[in-house]
Amino acid sequence: MVSSEGIPSEPLRPLDEADPGMAVLDARGTITAWTPAAETLVGYRAAEVVGRSAEDLLTSPEDVSRAATVGEQSRAQGGWSGLATLRHRSGRPVEVGLRACPLSDEHGRDSWLVTAVDLGKAPSWVLGGSVLEAFLTRSPLAMAVLSPDLRYVWINDALERRGGVPREERLGRRLADTLPGLDTDALEAQMRQVLATGNPVIDYEYRGWTLADPQREHAYSTSFFRLDDADDNVMGLCYMVMDVTERWRARERLTLINEAGTRIGSTLDVEHTAQELADVAVPGFADFVTVDLVESVVRGEEPVPGPVGALPVFRRSGLRSVSEGTPESVVQRGEQVTFDKYAPFVRAFRTGEALLDRKLGDRSSRWLEDDPARVEKIRQFGMHSLIAVPVRARGTIMGVASFVRWRYPTSFEEDDLLLAEDLVSRAALCVDNARRYTREHTAALTLQRSLLPHALRGGTAIEVASRYLPSGAHDGVGGDWFDVIPLSGARVALIVGDVVGHGINAAATMGRLRTAVHTLADMELPPDELLAHLDDLVMRLTEEEYRPEASAITVLGATCLYAVYDPVAQRCTMARAGHPPPAVVYPDGTVTFPDLPAGPPLGLGGLPFESAELELPEGSLLALYTDGLMSACDADIDVGLSCLRTVLAQPDLPLESLSTAVLDNLLSSPPSDDVALLIARTHALTSSRVVSWDLPSEPAIVGKARSMAARQLAEWGLEELVLTTELMVSELVTNAIRHGAGPIRLRLIRHSVLICEVADASSTSPRLRHPRTTDEGGRGLFLVAQLSRRWGTRYTEGGKLIWAEQDLPAPAQVPAELPEQVPAR
Repeated sequence: MVSSEGIPSEPLRPLDEADPGMAVLDARGTITAWTPAAETLVGYRAAEVVGRSAEDLLTSPEDVSRAATVGEQSRAQGGWSGLATLRHRSGRPVEVGLRACPLSDEHGRDSWLVTAVDLGKAPSWVLGGSVLEAFLTRSPLAMAVLSPDLRYVWINDALERRGGVPREERLGRRLADTLPGLDTDALEAQMRQVLATGNPVIDYEYRGWTLADPQREHAYSTSFFRLDDADDNVMGLCYMVMDVTERWRARERLTLINEAGTRIGSTLDVEHTAQELADVAVPGFADFVTVDLVESVVRGEEPVPGPVGALPVFRRSGLRSVSEGTPESVVQRGEQVTFDKYAPFVRAFRTGEALLDRKLGDRSSRWLEDDPARVEKIRQFGMHSLIAVPVRARGTIMGVASFVRWRYPTSFEEDDLLLAEDLVSRAALCVDNARRYTREHTAALTLQRSLLPHALRGGTAIEVASRYLPSGAHDGVGGDWFDVIPLSGARVALIVGDVVGHGINAAATMGRLRTAVHTLADMELPPDELLAHLDDLVMRLTEEEYRPEASAITVLGATCLYAVYDPVAQRCTMARAGHPPPAVVYPDGTVTFPDLPAGPPLGLGGLPFESAELELPEGSLLALYTDGLMSACDADIDVGLSCLRTVLAQPDLPLESLSTAVLDNLLSSPPSDDVALLIARTHALTSSRVVSWDLPSEPAIVGKARSMAARQLAEWGLEELVLTTELMVSELVTNAIRHGAGPIRLRLIRHSVLICEVADASSTSPRLRHPRTTDEGGRGLFLVAQLSRRWGTRYTEGGKLIWAEQDLPAPAQVPAELPEQVPAR
């Protein structure tokens, strides 16, 4: 089928085929001449076709019927080219490309020169000649051909336009001579690799600027392939270039946003989050970034508005530069920042809208008039554009992020402003989350520290040291706690506990349990009974506060270890509720972990609590801790206990130093759970400080008891307490004789206070009465309560014991020696 592809606007040129088939046709379409190449093409000899109509060689009836129309068009337009199907002598069709050119002889008779090329054997005909030149020269794809020594030998119009260099200035020259804004060394390295190996390079991307657009950086994708002749000799290299700036920018923005989503907000620290925003934006988006937050936000508080018209105090929380040491900044990270009221930063903060300044440093900028330090930095580094974006989340503006370019050749554009807003909005949510966490964490930590003991009082019975480390976990502080409670008879209670969960609820629960333990300890309960009462309390609290929220379950499952040390008997009684066992260090350095009955965690019920009693020689150490200490050391509890054993095996070390050594050796990183550690060194109250007498249950013994107590106080040098002590002894012994049962024991203990104890075999608890003026009796315990700093009753295995304490008299103050007088001269 004949198909017209249009008549070339320029004179027809010979085909690129070396030996096309040719024929001459007269004006009526009769073949008048025939070449051997034509015979080879269709199989007919000249004698068989000369004098015949050319239509006989066409196979399609449609081609035959349209031949006359094509002939008329050819006469009118001066030639024709197109495709047709000829019939070979063997009967098979031959697809050919035809071209007809008009001829005239000296007599003015018209004829046609027709050339034909077998498309099956010469498919390059379609791209030959003028068609090939039009494709290469006028193609929108920029292309060039370089010689083996990488000099331009041909470029098309698209490359000439994009490079901004005229064709005549490029031909015969190398890339570096005409493209100063590109990394020509890297490009030529790719070209040499293609010339050496013959392997093409496809879609090689790079960035730079050209003389066609020197103010804007572009991204290009280039493909290189080698040109070889028929004998495989290297003729040169061809490359094609596409401008992929928009694709590159879209990909770069997407990469930056994805990176921001991954890197920003890795911690719940306000300033660290602000720094992550600065780190993400440099160098991919800006050369210099600052993040300035309101100072109250850094502390975890709401932004505090200042007086009308005044700015809040800002603190530089994020800072990053392409230059080491951020020399562009006039304020370093962590320092307060001040701004001129006309500065873009202030306008962005007050209006809540992002601002773009493409002419940073312009002397007409009013805000730079009174800021010579910033003016000098702008001039020194050549800062040329700025974006200021308010750090806003949940309707609250917490600060301003500023992005500056000076090394980056292209100024910020409107698309960059949108990207900056997207980055800052993502970071602002993380900053606000960190601020809220900081506020809650600070509140929980403050509450917890206020509920923990500020000073531990072990008296003369024990020497104590403690450590408390809040967790580094994101969910806040936990409910670990410890305490030292002085008891009657110079005894001391040591407690360590752990509440399930973290945050304010755990801290509040810890405070409730600590208060409950103080109350139960004042009741002089033994450790197993105290834990049983505490367990009942936790069960009641759980029932009262049960709600679907998980916060109500913080009481359930708490653990506790309660130990009572008696310095007179040098014995320690302990019981635990699901808590790790304590460590006992004897004076010779032996470390043991007593196998105490475990007991269930508080609030579970079902199992009883049992006590165990240990003898602790003077100078022994007792170490109580929470499970956070073990989990920080190793996941295996045995490994943790072994580490603790090694560190504690130095009983002569000062307790403060030993406590520090325990944490340093067992905590290699911030703990994931709270850590509480309580170490006590025991002391003994020897016979020089304790004296006791067994008394018969007879009224006559009261006077003798007073005399023995008076003599003992005189030996101790406590004559000031003789009268009150005699009265106490008289009343307590008399009560034991009248209302108790023998045997009766009187004991005096001198340590930080003077203790008077009277024990008997009766379990009846005395009751304090407030007698009327007309009553003749009932004033004994009332007098004891008035004369003592405190008094109480505790039950023993053989009955009960009533005790009363008195403060020791203050030591006499020795006056300082007067300075020797100098005689007057």
